[in-house]
Amino acid sequence: MQGGIFRVCVVVAAALFFQKENTTLPEQEDDIIHRMKDHQEKLQSEMTRLEQEASKQDLEVPKAVEEEEEEDNQGWDLWSTLSLIIFLMIEIWRQDFQDGSAQDSNSEEEDYLVFGNISQKTTLPNKVVLASFHDNCIRISGNDFWRMREFVEGFADDLLEALRSVCNRDADMEVEDCIGVGSMYENWRVSKPLLCDLIVPFAPPEPYRFHFQLWCCSGNDVPPDRQGCGRIKVVKANEDGSGCLCGKSNLGEDMLCLLHSKNETTRANDTMEDLLCSRNTPYLAKDQVMKWFQISITKAWNRISHKYDFELTFRNLDVPGALKVKFRSGKVIIFNITPVVQFEDTDAYFVSSFNSSSPPDVYWSLSLAVYEKNLLKSLAKKLPDNPCHLSCLQIVSFLHRKQSSLTGKSGLTNYHLKTALLHLLLSKAPSEWHPEHLEKRLRDIFQFLEKSLQEKKLYHALIGNKQVSKDVLIPAQFRGSEPLNLFRPLVLQGELYAKTVESFHEMLRNAPVLIQEYTPHFPNGHIPAPPNTRV
Repeated sequence: MQGGIFRVCVVVAAALFFQKENTTLPEQEDDIIHRMKDHQEKLQSEMTRLEQEASKQDLEVPKAVEEEEEEDNQGWDLWSTLSLIIFLMIEIWRQDFQDGSAQDSNSEEEDYLVFGNISQKTTLPNKVVLASFHDNCIRISGNDFWRMREFVEGFADDLLEALRSVCNRDADMEVEDCIGVGSMYENWRVSKPLLCDLIVPFAPPEPYRFHFQLWCCSGNDVPPDRQGCGRIKVVKANEDGSGCLCGKSNLGEDMLCLLHSKNETTRANDTMEDLLCSRNTPYLAKDQVMKWFQISITKAWNRISHKYDFELTFRNLDVPGALKVKFRSGKVIIFNITPVVQFEDTDAYFVSSFNSSSPPDVYWSLSLAVYEKNLLKSLAKKLPDNPCHLSCLQIVSFLHRKQSSLTGKSGLTNYHLKTALLHLLLSKAPSEWHPEHLEKRLRDIFQFLEKSLQEKKLYHALIGNKQVSKDVLIPAQFRGSEPLNLFRPLVLQGELYAKTVESFHEMLRNAPVLIQEYTPHFPNGHIPAPPNTRV
């Protein structure tokens, strides 16, 4: 009896000690519980055995013996009760320990994601050092921009004209003139070699046209996870009832349509695959467009290659028009010609680009790059001389590219950086973009991106943004749409999102060192002031 009570005391003391110190290991905890369960099983089996023997023998027990057994039974009851209480205490403590561990784990995860003070704690160089860093290490000569763009645009026009000549005008897609978009045409490109981005709208041959099913319009069955995308349906011009009736009725041999000739009538052997649609569907397929465009570019180059003294190759087979020009001297010029579909009669386009996060084959991503380029030009006219907005974007883009070379590519892109700048331009007064405020505005971009990653939300600068002036003629469907979260595809990929957060952390920490490392040092310690020119 005394030994049992001693064992109880030892167990209780051990449990209280481990609880107080909060150092109980899982194996120690399991061992205590296992031993207590063994004691309870032995107790129950002993009591059962005694009851069975008493019922078999049916002996009269002397009063003294009866009292002794009663005391023993009370002892056993006390031991059983104490064991049960201790077991419950340890079990409750174990659950609290597990909940606390889970909360600690969740807290650590939240602490990992909550980094709103990192950008504020980052020590940035002063405005003079930043300006010198930008002008000597990042800024690209305007002459380089113009020469590059002039060559690429001239060659692209010649290549597309040859493409039209090799295509069947009655059967193939009709290619229009190219349009320049992106950082080269917004004057903030930083990486070399310089890269021009051109988009080329194309349209189906008559009597077909494109019908659009947008994610933001009611009645369309575009899935919710395809926000910012649309499907492009190839239909005949008269399918909506507003076209000519000659395609619906038999006019007879003596009747002619005054709008269409016989050559323009619907071809009986047309199939959706011939019109670059996905198999057994009327929806335009990106892979079909990619194959058609690459084959057409190859045929066009074969027709005009004798006129040029350089080689033309595809840089990436997964991107329809990622081209590289290589001269005999070894100089290389790279540019992209991307086939796109114009949305109705607007400057919005659906893009056929492919990447790891691109939507399925029949879902096309919407691009408002032309509107964004025009918006930057419009906002720049209201800013003071030599504003710092493009300098901020170039510095952030430079640091992001350097960080990607160290830790690998993350989910943060240059388009996300430009979107952050557009939001700040729309929300801040023009006077705040004076060149003297370069350090403050650079920190603003860091903080904006930091907060966006923390909240897992970075809204499109134009879609559903009420801050955009009505002078920017965005299509009504997109202006009145719900805001589009550009970080949604990133957040859905947990590992990529975590890597992006970590990479952004490292970029903020490395920013001061990188800026100091790339800033030229002058013998007399004097850093010349930047030229007073508008980028």
